[in-house]
Amino acid sequence: MAQVSGHDGRTSEGRTSNRGFASMNAERQRQIASMGGKAVPDEKRSFSQNRRLAAEAGRKGGQSVPGSKRSFSQNRELAATAGRKGGQSVPDEKRSFSQNPELAAEAGRKGGQASHGGGGADSHRESRS
Repeated sequence: MAQVSGHDGRTSEGRTSNRGFASMNAERQRQIASMGGKAVPDEKRSFSQNRRLAAEAGRKGGQSVPGSKRSFSQNRELAATAGRKGGQSVPDEKRSFSQNPELAAEAGRKGGQASHGGGGADSHRESRS
């Protein structure tokens, strides 16, 4: 056990306490943290089993952040840069939208419907000639 040294209450290793998670070395912290991920079996992880629940939780999380704190909604150039970087990190053969324009079009339609209050086939018209 480390002894307190000096007048500031710190141990010889520089910690302020010998108790608790923060006083453990990094390897022991990682070991304990990894147990949390293994504690719940896949079939009990609600977000991995229920995409609708996960999406709803994500929306609620986003709504809980004030607009002034949403960096992408406040800075479109930052959002565009992040999107480009994300796209560049994926190899061409893994980019399903670049490989499948119909899939991209369908995703765009769904995204537009979701962001504009839903709606069915009557709520928008495709302009194809």
